[in-house]
Amino acid sequence: MNAPFNPRNGNRDPFSAFMSDLDAEDVVRATALSFGWPLERIHNGGVNYAVQSLAVSQSPSILLVDLGESSDPLEDINGLAEVCEPGTMVIACGRINDVRFYRDLIGSGIHDYLLKPFTTDQLHDCIVQAQAIQAGTRAAEAAGETPHHMTAVIGVRGGAGCSTVAVSLAWLMSERAKSTALLDLDVHFGTGALALDLEPGRGLTDAIENPSRIDGLFIERALVRQNDMLGVLSAEAPISQPLTGDGTAFLQLQDELRRALACSVIDLPRHMLVQHPVLLADVATAVVVTELTLAATRDTIRILSWLKANAPATRVVLVANKVPAAGHEEVVRKEFESSVEHKIDIVIPFDAKATSHAAKIGKPVAEAAKTARIGLALVELVEAVLGEAGVLKKNKSLLGRLVDAGKKLPRKATAPAVIAD
Repeated sequence: MNAPFNPRNGNRDPFSAFMSDLDAEDVVRATALSFGWPLERIHNGGVNYAVQSLAVSQSPSILLVDLGESSDPLEDINGLAEVCEPGTMVIACGRINDVRFYRDLIGSGIHDYLLKPFTTDQLHDCIVQAQAIQAGTRAAEAAGETPHHMTAVIGVRGGAGCSTVAVSLAWLMSERAKSTALLDLDVHFGTGALALDLEPGRGLTDAIENPSRIDGLFIERALVRQNDMLGVLSAEAPISQPLTGDGTAFLQLQDELRRALACSVIDLPRHMLVQHPVLLADVATAVVVTELTLAATRDTIRILSWLKANAPATRVVLVANKVPAAGHEEVVRKEFESSVEHKIDIVIPFDAKATSHAAKIGKPVAEAAKTARIGLALVELVEAVLGEAGVLKKNKSLLGRLVDAGKKLPRKATAPAVIAD
């Protein structure tokens, strides 16, 4: 459904609707007339009829389906995804007014859901937004889209805050109008979806169990969306269910994410790094998250040495996280840097209040604490990762770096692009 622009879409019908409600159909007819679309593309029949019809005909650019008579709307949407061609923007409508149901629908790959009864203005606005997404994706294709940037975030020890950093990094990338995916490879205890107040879904688990299923359509359906620009691929696999494999599924996921999106952030647990070193082959930047402790110093030395031997082409950004006020560190910064033989590129201060508040409201720390020191440090991190800051400001004081970062706070994208996504 909502997939990257396909050049073949130019010959498609601009719009089709499959409605099972006469009142709603009247609204759709009025809206179609306002766009100058032929009324014969509005069919009497809901999502099941849409599945039957699109199985033997080309998908339109924008598709409206009525779920009003569906006994299992989510299953029917999944069936629709099997017959829809990539690039179709699907809008669903129905009478179920439930937040979880809405999230499940968005997670399945549809563009939006309209609650009945809806007005011509509501439908018109929804279609205009879908057209803007498609137009933006076409423009990116025509101009030659910027190469995909893949970032791995690696914590040297459990509790260093790797996942917190990964979530904020992905969110900040998406705020820069870059379609982004967060891939959480801790399949049993990952917190990527939880930190964004999302249900993880079964996409990652299905990918590991059936690597042959992974393609663009699978990614489109598996990504759980936080917004139009950010999707999450995560899991909460049962502890009693060990997931095995040779890493093929993870490599295929990386390949499909690279084709579909501008950026991807991989929350990469240490054991996955050691078990599947090939996962770093195409990673542009490895963000190594550490703390100023003795144990973290030891493990930072080991991780940096591993990266140098196994991923020499990957740029390393060393992040000191949860850094307490001066004088309270277990290992002072100068001694830490001397021991690991690598400068600390970014310092993220310890802020229990900000991180606790972010967790309670289900938002990334970078969003919940935009103007706090911790939020500004995360802004500096995304600039360093994406190369927007030119060079890492290693010689500046923490205050100087925070002042610079404060001048470049992220702004909400005004013309979001499709996430797959």
